[in-house]
Amino acid sequence: MPKSLAGEQIGILGLARSGLAAARLALARGARVYASDAGDSDASRQAAETVRSLGGDAETGGHDLTKLGASDRIVLSPGIPPTAKVLKEEAIGGIPVVPEIELAYEQLDCPVIAITGTNGKTTVTALIEHLMRGDGIDAVAGGNIGTALSEVALREPQPAWAIVECSSFQLGGIRHFNPKIGVLTNLAPDHLDWYPDLEAYYADKARMYVNASADSLWILNAEDERAATLLGDAPGTRLYFRAETPPDSEDELGGWVSSGTLVIRTEPGRTERVIPAAGLQILGPHNIANALAAALAARLAGASLEGIAEGLRTFQAPPHRLQPVADVDGVLWVNDSKATNIASTRVAVRGMTRPTVLLLGGKHKGEPYTELLPDLAGHVRAVIAYGEAAPLIVADLEGKAPVERVDGPFEDVVRRARERAHEGDAVLLSPACSSFDMFRNYEARGERFAQLAREGRAG
Repeated sequence: MPKSLAGEQIGILGLARSGLAAARLALARGARVYASDAGDSDASRQAAETVRSLGGDAETGGHDLTKLGASDRIVLSPGIPPTAKVLKEEAIGGIPVVPEIELAYEQLDCPVIAITGTNGKTTVTALIEHLMRGDGIDAVAGGNIGTALSEVALREPQPAWAIVECSSFQLGGIRHFNPKIGVLTNLAPDHLDWYPDLEAYYADKARMYVNASADSLWILNAEDERAATLLGDAPGTRLYFRAETPPDSEDELGGWVSSGTLVIRTEPGRTERVIPAAGLQILGPHNIANALAAALAARLAGASLEGIAEGLRTFQAPPHRLQPVADVDGVLWVNDSKATNIASTRVAVRGMTRPTVLLLGGKHKGEPYTELLPDLAGHVRAVIAYGEAAPLIVADLEGKAPVERVDGPFEDVVRRARERAHEGDAVLLSPACSSFDMFRNYEARGERFAQLAREGRAG
């Protein structure tokens, strides 16, 4: 049953979708709420008005530290990094700060499947939901995928399962969050513009295991050594997925590919063939790994083998993840705007089967672009560097890869890509950077790219 929050004063930082949902949830459970947002956009002002209409207190354009200082705890929207200035204010020192998923988890009356990792989280989250719902199981995806977990917690009746995409920022502050099933897709450098080093980033990912028990079920990437061992000696059952290697033993639980077919084993002595890998609509070896991870999670949560097979056959890539958006004059345009780090862009480039014009740029996140060089050779006809990161990209790649810099608006970037692409080529937006120099988020960047591609012109 939902837990009453009567008598509790809750501060909420951020009034985007998750912050607003957290405010709604806290107020519905009887708490007093003060919510604030440093921004002052139309959307944030409208969200503040909604909070006030529900009986809470809210403001935009800054934070009232006196009101925040009176909170019993502060709930953090996922878009606010742990390095945010307001979190260092003395007035709120000592007050517990928790992510929105922590507040929502307390109010859920259903088990949770949590998905984290550097890349593939959104695809795996969406795929698990697709497999389970297609099999008649009332499963709802939330968290970092777009629907706030607090929205799921407010749902009546509660779903049978909540499927939660978790960022490192969200996991770093959890206290009681404890998934029944946890998936770790992979680990690679990311968010080095916020974390002091790679180990700090990985440590936040490892928080998924902090409340593990003997009943926990952990699905791990056997082909990523750090991901396979991150949980250390945490209790629970381990299942390993492998896209390119066989299991280590006849007793290993997990998923792999055997004679071109996806195979899963979720309990000793029961090995099940799912579908041929060629039957997937999502492309690339990384998506075979994603499909195996999702199939394992869905099977553990009660989905039938037949339902999983049908779901894998019908699932299509989520928006902004290697999503074909146009074929104009023989040039395929592919939107991979969610690739906001080097590792994700490397995966995208490896999966391209056509000569490719790569759009690379945005707001720099601290990684060297030289790490792309092994994958650019043989795949990429041209790299077009743009945005704030363009000078760094050119400095790292010039003389080693065919790179050029385009200054000016995004329309000019797309125009130049169109000029460089030949019939039979692909234009790939896989930026390896965040979007915040030109766009409000990666979705807006991908949508603009798709629009320009379909128009057949730039501007």
